[in-house]
Amino acid sequence: MTSSEQSGPGPEGSFRDSLGIVSQEGKRRWLFPKAPSGRFHRARIAMSALLLLILFGIPFIKIGNHPFFLFNFLQRKLILFGTVFGPHDFYLVGLSVITGIIFIILFTVVFGRLFCGWICPQTVFMEMVFRKIDYFVEGDHREQARLRASSWNGKKLFRKSVKYAIYAAVSFLIANTLLAYVVGIDELGKLVSEPPANNIGLFTAVVGFSVVFYWIFSWFREQACILVCPYGRLQGVLLDRNSIVIAYDHVRGEPRGKLRRDQVRQEGDCIDCHQCVDVCPTGIDIRNGTQLECVNCTACIDACDTIMDGIKKPRGLIRYASANGITQGAGFRWTARVIGYTAVLAVLIAVLTILLIRRTPLDVTVLRTPGMMFQELPDDRISNVYDLKVLNKMFNDVPVTLRLLEPAGEVEIVGGPLVAPSQGVMQSKVLVVLPQDGIRRMSTPITIGIFADTVLIQRIATTFLGPVKHKKDADHEHEGGHE
Repeated sequence: MTSSEQSGPGPEGSFRDSLGIVSQEGKRRWLFPKAPSGRFHRARIAMSALLLLILFGIPFIKIGNHPFFLFNFLQRKLILFGTVFGPHDFYLVGLSVITGIIFIILFTVVFGRLFCGWICPQTVFMEMVFRKIDYFVEGDHREQARLRASSWNGKKLFRKSVKYAIYAAVSFLIANTLLAYVVGIDELGKLVSEPPANNIGLFTAVVGFSVVFYWIFSWFREQACILVCPYGRLQGVLLDRNSIVIAYDHVRGEPRGKLRRDQVRQEGDCIDCHQCVDVCPTGIDIRNGTQLECVNCTACIDACDTIMDGIKKPRGLIRYASANGITQGAGFRWTARVIGYTAVLAVLIAVLTILLIRRTPLDVTVLRTPGMMFQELPDDRISNVYDLKVLNKMFNDVPVTLRLLEPAGEVEIVGGPLVAPSQGVMQSKVLVVLPQDGIRRMSTPITIGIFADTVLIQRIATTFLGPVKHKKDADHEHEGGHE
């Protein structure tokens, strides 16, 4: 069985009624795509190497002894670019997710599934890691197909054992890296250096993730993109005739026909060599148009360009293009949908940027205690009781002190020194005391300074209630005159 026979789109005109990964009998059809080569593939190798370097390197990066990225959703702790976000930042996380979704929608409307082919971890690992292992251990696509069809013997047992042992090792590495993003590299280090019984939860998670990744890349493979990934399903509503996708130029290529020596060619540029189908990792024929299975991996572009070079035809029979670009020669267009998504995305980015800029490490609230008036103290002093609430968004506990900045007076803490716990809320009562001589009206504006250690981090403007002495004295003198 050749790869062409395996991955063909089926009888002409029936491609929308069948899947390249399912046989006519309804059984799984294993795909053995031909190894791609060409300028796009070399670019994808470079991009994949960079992405893998970032993926495996980031857990080791720390800022101030804290992870650069951490996604510990179990403990509701999120660290992005060295900044910690907690449950109190849920609105920022939610807005970021909505902004990301709008960005993906806009990106897909304009550029199709470019993300799938170049950035998606599933594609990067499947095509640039595990598929490379297949070629290295079992040979090219024809040898892989023959090995699978052959009966079990020493050669097959050895190659399959080596391949799946490498699969298991890589899956274990991926699982450890994923867990490092969840619990941090230090906690993962404990799992490596200590007996598994001391970290049974982490050990179970590593084993579980390893098994899942091994199953995905050894058996499920391209089905993750075709059957599970919701992003591919969105193509039907996101793509239109102006979306730039990997497309076959049917205007130039049709009618297709074999190239024959010493014959004046009447057909189009497609010589029906089937190379674009042989290299497809999802088993489709791109000449049938944009399809759900296409992950925009560019393998068909490279294969076709190589053939065009060989027969002295211009490259680009398969290329990045829109349907209108092929039929009408139209370039990129600012359609109403693109403008609408761009406007929404710009607003979301602006709002998110403002919220991030205005985000403070401590959120402080000082409110006069409801239902309480002023209290008269010895030595002609007046006090008000306030409720203090401090939300600490930083990594460490923070000692908090308060000072009255305006007018002259004192702040007394009820219950001793204040310490705002990391990612927690501290509440207390505070007394603000003013000399009665300094009170000129019933509601006196005051400014309280909030200090973290000795650094002023916030000014709180509020009011102070107290009797006005000179008015009381004047009334007393007035009453004495009448007597």
